[in-house]
Amino acid sequence: MVTPRKKFDAELAELDQSLLRMGTIAEEMLSKALVALANRDVALADETISMDDSVDALNLEIESTCIRLIATQQPAARDLRVIFAAIKISGDVERVADYVVDIAKTAKRLADRPLFKPLVDIPKLQAIVKQMLHETMDAFVSRDLTLVHKMIDDDDQVDHLYRSLYDELVDFMKKDPSVVDQAVQLLLISRYLERIADHITNIGERVFYVETGELKELHT
Repeated sequence: MVTPRKKFDAELAELDQSLLRMGTIAEEMLSKALVALANRDVALADETISMDDSVDALNLEIESTCIRLIATQQPAARDLRVIFAAIKISGDVERVADYVVDIAKTAKRLADRPLFKPLVDIPKLQAIVKQMLHETMDAFVSRDLTLVHKMIDDDDQVDHLYRSLYDELVDFMKKDPSVVDQAVQLLLISRYLERIADHITNIGERVFYVETGELKELHT
């Protein structure tokens, strides 16, 4: 016999899976955007941009599911935390995907000629950010705060790399005005990656809230 509680638990599990699918698509977009940048691949950049529609659709689906669960299931306190966290997390993942779209659009603008310097720090930033997203989405599904704390440590690396790359690119622009256009675009990409990391830390804070009932900034 399927009790109301079992049905509700099954719906919450499906909510987890929808969020995981959303995060997986965002991860894939992030990988493709950086390949498009490195290879000056306009078609791959366009493919990345088109994937954002799937993320947007899942965001709306998750929000609708959460509203329905609140309206029909009379969730208990911890259940409410899960539902409210899911709404916030889906919103942050949607913003992650939006920033990846910005990266892909910038990659298209840079595709007409070789870059003035090899890509080194931006792929490093991307790898860390992608790992952070994977860890944090896994943390939400597994309710594992260890992964949340690891993600916060990873964010420190992102901040350090971003500052280092910013200083390097500004120095290039001062020494050689001919590289300004490309350097500004690379600065934008590094900034988008740094902002993605900020949204991922927001997700980690929601996982922390689900497990502890405490809302607080984890990265100060």
